[in-house]
Formats: sequence, C-alpha cells, structure tokens
Amino acid sequence: MANYICQMTNRIKVVHLSSAHPPDDTRIFYKECRTLAQAGYEVVLIIPHDRDEVVNGVRIRGMPKPTSRFVRMIGTVREVYRAALEENAIIYHFHDPELIPVGIMLKNKGKKVIYDVHEDLPRQILTKPWIVPFLRRVVGVGAQTVENLCARYFDRIITVTSTIADRFSENKTTVVHNYPILEEFEGPDFIPYQKRDPLVVYVGGITVIRGIKEMVKAVELIPAEWGVRLILAGKFSPPALEDDVSAMASWSNVEYLGWQSRDEVADLLSKARIGLVLLHPTLNYMDAYPIKLFEYMAAGIPVVASDFPLWRKIVSDIGCGLLVDPLNPQAIADAVQWLLAHPVEAELMGQRGQDAVINKYNWSTESQKLLGVYQSLVKLRVG
Repeated sequence: MANYICQMTNRIKVVHLSSAHPPDDTRIFYKECRTLAQAGYEVVLIIPHDRDEVVNGVRIRGMPKPTSRFVRMIGTVREVYRAALEENAIIYHFHDPELIPVGIMLKNKGKKVIYDVHEDLPRQILTKPWIVPFLRRVVGVGAQTVENLCARYFDRIITVTSTIADRFSENKTTVVHNYPILEEFEGPDFIPYQKRDPLVVYVGGITVIRGIKEMVKAVELIPAEWGVRLILAGKFSPPALEDDVSAMASWSNVEYLGWQSRDEVADLLSKARIGLVLLHPTLNYMDAYPIKLFEYMAAGIPVVASDFPLWRKIVSDIGCGLLVDPLNPQAIADAVQWLLAHPVEAELMGQRGQDAVINKYNWSTESQKLLGVYQSLVKLRVG
C-alpha cells in the first residue's frame, strides 16, 4: 500500500490556506508546503501576497493584502474561500482560526480538511491587546467552545504541542512540532565561537509580552567594558512600540535589523554568542515550544530563556543554556554576563543544544508525521 500511495501522490492536489500569515511563513511554506511538494503532491498556497508565483515547487496564489484586521477577517477570508473553490483540490489544510467557517464549507463540498492549530487560541486571547481586558476571558471561553465543536467536523487536526492536542479528539489529532530545518544552519561560513564579538540576539516577533523591554533594559545593566550589543531581527507589534522602546536609555547598544529572510537569520546566528527567548509567563507561552529556542540550539549558541517548567525539561536537562525570571532585567543581564565570562562553558552549552537538535528536535522527524497524516487521507480517498 505504501508504494501505491507514493504513486498516487503524483496526482493528489492539496491546498494550504491562510488569511493572516505571510507567504514565507516558516512553518506553512518552508516546512509543510515544501515537504509535501518534495513528496510528490501538487501544492497550492492561497495566502495574502502581492503576486502569484511558483517557489520551490509550491504554487503561491496571492490574495489582496488586508488593510485592517476587520478587512482581513471578512474580506480576505471570503477571497480565500473563493480561490479555494476554484482550485478544486482533494485536501485542504488551513492555518488560522478565522478560517474555520471556510473549512466547514469545504467539508460540505465533500473535501478532506485539515485544521493546523498553531496557537492555543483560548489562552492566546487572554493576552490580545485589541480585546477589552474584562471581555478576554469570556471571549476565550467562547472561542474554545466554538473551536472544539467545529474541530469534530474536520478530517484531521494538526497541533504544534501536546498541550494543545489534549483539547481535541485523540484519534484524529497529530502533534507536528515546529522544530527547525537542520539544513538552514549548515552554512560553511560560521565563525568559531570564541572568536565572535559579544553579540546577543533575539529573533522573532517583537512585543512587550515577548520580553523586548526587559531585553533592552538588561543590556543597560551589563558593564560597558563587555561591549555587548543586542541584535533584534523581526517586526515590532504594534509598530508604535518601536518608538517606545527606542526611547529607552540603552537603545544605543541595540541594533534593529527588521525582518530577516531565513538565510539572513542563519547568518546572524552564525555570528552570535547568545540567543534570548524571554517570553512572559502567560498561559499561552508557558506551554509552548518557541521555534526560536530550537533555532538557537540548531545554530550551536547557548540560550538565556524563561524559567518555565516545560522549557526547564529541555534547557536544564540538555544543559544548553541558562534559565531566568523573564521579568527581571538584572537576572537576564547576570546570565548574559556569566556566559560571556565563561566562553568555554558557553560553547559547550551551544554544542549540547546543537547535538540535541541533530538527534531529536528537527524538522526531519516531524515531516514524517505530516506525510503520515496526508497518506491516511489518501488511503480514505482510494480505499
């Protein structure tokens, strides 16, 4: 049957749908869509983009970029559904909770539908700044109820963590962790660790609850003779936060690169001494596996990370970095200074993290789970 399925994938068309992500989203495009294309599926990605194009065997069908959240949740969702119908695929795989109605309508058309749950929605809502605080819990409970009921209607659920998976039916849910692609961090130009400048990096979305203010404050608390520079790669959210943070006293020791491509991220990490992942202790983050943690590990640099029980099992057990209170800039500064003062130990931490990614925490292992989900749907189709 396995060989038959491989042959069948040459004519199985699958469509990935997103109304809220960029076209080069690491999980959606670089991991899932490319994996499926390499396995022989015809892959279409319908997503907000300024053009139609084919990249790495994936046909990207661009939707108009929304001008506001309201436009996105109404107009963009409608356009995504219209384009999805035109593609007339066998399997549809959507990535945003706001596309749940689209998933239901596609199921009503007889399509196979996969819901990819990137975030723990009910917990995520508790930190949404655009929802009035006293309504967040009510909205969260309502969202969980709707999501759980609708999920029963879909053929498969994919989640990024086992905590999220526990909310859904076990017999149709698969955990596909968001682990890094090893090949991205195998470039030939990596600088030997102990010859690197004292660069401390943060890669990802730049928000208050992801610790931006504590990171910048920590740089101020490190003695100037260490020459530490904090490098930020990502986008501020909301954009006005950049003005707020850049007014802080230690901003002169920060270099803001803005959004970076996958190659640029790998290049940056090849020059860095330390990677920061200092998410605040919200319910959504404490049970999450942030991709940046594993990317730092893959690049062979030690991490300074939030001291959450789930993360402790990785960072402490592997010995790949130091854990701190993410709300305490002095503790962050002390951890960074310790790693700079002990370069041999810091390099060994980075090597242990890299070994763990090579042996376990990598996309190669997770891609097989993804392909298994698709093969199970193809079997249903041809069975």
